[in-house]
Amino acid sequence: MAISETQLQETFDLLELIGRSSGRISIIGSMNADYTVTTERFPGPGETVNGGPLTILPGGKSANQAAAAAHIGAEVTMFGSVGFDGNAEFLLSRLRDAGVDVGQVSKVPGPSGTTVITVDANGENTIVYSAGSNAKVDIDYVHDVQDKLLESTVLGLCLESPMETVCECARLCHGNGIRVLLNNSPFVPELPKELIENSDVLLLNEHEMAQLLKMDEPDEGDWGCADWRKIATQLEDFGYQQAIITLGGDGSVVIDGGEIHRVQAFRVKAVDTTGCGDAFMGTVCAGLAGGLSLEDSARIGSLVSAYAATGHGAQASYGSVKQIKDYFG
Repeated sequence: MAISETQLQETFDLLELIGRSSGRISIIGSMNADYTVTTERFPGPGETVNGGPLTILPGGKSANQAAAAAHIGAEVTMFGSVGFDGNAEFLLSRLRDAGVDVGQVSKVPGPSGTTVITVDANGENTIVYSAGSNAKVDIDYVHDVQDKLLESTVLGLCLESPMETVCECARLCHGNGIRVLLNNSPFVPELPKELIENSDVLLLNEHEMAQLLKMDEPDEGDWGCADWRKIATQLEDFGYQQAIITLGGDGSVVIDGGEIHRVQAFRVKAVDTTGCGDAFMGTVCAGLAGGLSLEDSARIGSLVSAYAATGHGAQASYGSVKQIKDYFG
């Protein structure tokens, strides 16, 4: 079903509320320099093959989420660490340009986080992640920035930081009345009990949800026929009354207590889907910090992440409210 002009305008109106909000977002986690090279085919063991030009782009799930939220007018503070290398200022400057407060980011000995990505002629890729400075975001760091962290309205977490750090952030913020949104990515099939207890909203895709709940996926991937009330009960038994399950090009399902909402996807001609999930997560954080419902936050997340698919890269493809409205309007 196509999105009507009325629905599009309603989503625009919701998006414009973000920049008028006094809510504040904290994102803690990874910042990576993404080194990407294209090649006709992947090399075999011990083999060298020719590649195309090397591109270096800012990445890291948490940094992407922070940048996406800031681009649409949210007040965002990034927490984490960069190294003492040339990539540190590159990563920080890109976040500053997006409007993210990086004043709490620490510098630690050694390299910043990096990913090395090889893409073949068929669009398949191999990715090697080196945590670098991201692995040094420890509990002591969390306690050092605690006062600033607790100024937020919403805390966004993913799992590219050490698990004990993620758990401590959730505990501190949840215990002080801050809403905690957990993106279970990179996916972990067994979440710590304390993390479940101290996070309010769970965000994951349909495949991750099936693994988490140990359920079979529907035939031919048709989630439209899934029993979402049963799934909602299973998620509640797991520990979450609020969750968003993304369905790729089929939009998302929002579970909010006893209510279940289907959120449509916005159709675009996709160029590169890198970072679209992070754009969705960052926008949901912005919506919740701005006082929107979980459903409306997912609606604007669908719009912003669709726009992100129309450009190359992650942070490089994120748009302002004006750019997004101009594209869809």
